[in-house]
Amino acid sequence: MSEILDKAKKWLTATFDEETQSEIKNLISNNPDDLADRFYKDMEFGTGGMRGVMGAGTNRINKYTLGRATQGLSNYLIENIKKKQPSVVIAYDCRHNSKKFAKVVADVLSANNIKVFLFEDLRATPELSFAVRHLGCDAGIVLTASHNPPEYNGYKVYWADGGQIVPPHDGGIIGKVNALDFSEIKFDANESLIEVIGKEVDDVFIEASVKNGSLSDKVDRKNLKIVFTSLHGTSIVSVPDALAKAGYTDVHIVEEQREPDGDFPTVKSPNPEEPEALKMATDLANKVGADIVIGTDPDCDRLGVAIRDTNGNMKLMNGNQTMVVMTEFLLKKWKEEGKMNGKQFVGSTIVSTELVNDVAASYGVETKVGLTGFKWIAKMVRDFPELDFIGGGEESFGYMVGGFVRDKDAVTATLLACEVAAYAKQNGSSFYEELLAIYVKNNFYKEHLISITKKGMDGAAEIQQMLSDMRNNPLTEIDGEKVESLSDYDASTRKNLITGEVTNIDLPKSNVLIYQTESGTRIAARPSGTEPKIKFYFSVNTSLDTKENATSIEAALDAKIQRIIKEMKLN
Repeated sequence: MSEILDKAKKWLTATFDEETQSEIKNLISNNPDDLADRFYKDMEFGTGGMRGVMGAGTNRINKYTLGRATQGLSNYLIENIKKKQPSVVIAYDCRHNSKKFAKVVADVLSANNIKVFLFEDLRATPELSFAVRHLGCDAGIVLTASHNPPEYNGYKVYWADGGQIVPPHDGGIIGKVNALDFSEIKFDANESLIEVIGKEVDDVFIEASVKNGSLSDKVDRKNLKIVFTSLHGTSIVSVPDALAKAGYTDVHIVEEQREPDGDFPTVKSPNPEEPEALKMATDLANKVGADIVIGTDPDCDRLGVAIRDTNGNMKLMNGNQTMVVMTEFLLKKWKEEGKMNGKQFVGSTIVSTELVNDVAASYGVETKVGLTGFKWIAKMVRDFPELDFIGGGEESFGYMVGGFVRDKDAVTATLLACEVAAYAKQNGSSFYEELLAIYVKNNFYKEHLISITKKGMDGAAEIQQMLSDMRNNPLTEIDGEKVESLSDYDASTRKNLITGEVTNIDLPKSNVLIYQTESGTRIAARPSGTEPKIKFYFSVNTSLDTKENATSIEAALDAKIQRIIKEMKLN
């Protein structure tokens, strides 16, 4: 505790403003537990950048932790961009303090003689990714905490290719940040270097989204009834415009959730993965007889899709199901247009459904599989310029169409989901029936995710212990099936538990474990990069002979997943 107290007392110096000092003094006097949580570690970059609870302290999002990150980025840019003045574009979402934090970040960059393009108001994260390349910037920053609770905010850094930072730049930037003292942050802005941007970038982005997200000129868009909710987030400034420009006229917006609001007052969590978050939207869909419901998270990079099942009831797709249907339709479009020549690929991640690999293979297209996080899919696009990137997604409700945006993009993905639904409808099918057809052709894959929250220092230790136990005392049987392999991405090894054979995994190290049985059941475990959680991903599959048997097969697969969760004592 004395170490934490010493660290906290450094925040009582002239480097920090009076408000911050007052907050720290109060914690020292009245709340040692909270003080410990705020100072036991420094805020780190995870799979989604830097994200945390707002407040004073090294383990919080505030003017100083953001300033230090930005000063480190500035130092790295100045060292690496030699031929010209570096430039950075900044966007921010609807969260509390996002606008204020964006200006702090702009101030620090400009104080370091870096040109800044700052969006005039909140914008979708995919537009920031697009703007980096459109404006020819060396980096981009978005202030967001995605779908985290209201007390969170965060900071994601993008490189010149429009993708989030990956090696070697992430390590280089973190090294610069860690070498800095808070007293070295330059907060005095050079206002002449800060240029406010807006509609001129919006228009080009929306146009590109419509071009990439539209399947065909033959789609009857006026006949699709859509319900859309922005869940109080940034998508309200882009998705309705994109739908209108594409030709969708029957769009019903959930008015109670239209207004951007960092408190997200109508939902427990602004996460479109949660059925509860989309309840107002599905209620409206039932009222107006909509074909499809789409909800986006606060920074508009993820989307939740609900569609009518074979009984006419609204059914929320999971991220794997949505990505499989959208990938199938993109592949079909490329094939029909005669653009397939063996030089295409789709992107996925190690915790996403393997069904997408089967779908791509049926078109003779390779699936490149990376670590969790869209930065790795963006890296694929950059690493293989000789190949066409068709599309890619991950289980966490994100999808990316083509390479014009280099991050998950709920604007273009919303358009694509509507295109699929509209095209299916005019051909006597539906989005859901298209999914069932994929299951009949391949196998019925059912995935499930559970997240277990473990807060603070003790929680972090518990998460590490759970992973250590799974690594060092591996399961040999799962629901009566013999475990065939254990892939340890931290050790970069895949061990066949039956033969003992060990092979190497050619991906960057990551604290992820994946068990696979002889029958194709998969269980993955990893700590969240942005929240105090450990995540378990379950995937089971079996054959489906006809669409009519889908309900009973799905029930059997759901029951199997619940047995595994019980067997692993995770419920």
